[in-house]
Amino acid sequence: MQNAIDDLQMKLAFQEDLLEQLNQVVTEQQQQITNLELALETMKVQVNTMQTASQESGSQHELPPHY
Repeated sequence: MQNAIDDLQMKLAFQEDLLEQLNQVVTEQQQQITNLELALETMKVQVNTMQTASQESGSQHELPPHY
């Protein structure tokens, strides 16, 4: 009977350790996702700014229709 209890205690300790490791991985992945979302938003702003600047400069350099 004592062996069975010892085995259960060992398995419980192993599962607790595994759960803590998995929790750490999930926490790190969530931080990476948050960082990627922020980078994506920054890139969206940069692309929109570049498109706006390109459109504005493109219309300034167009030749009149009679050329």
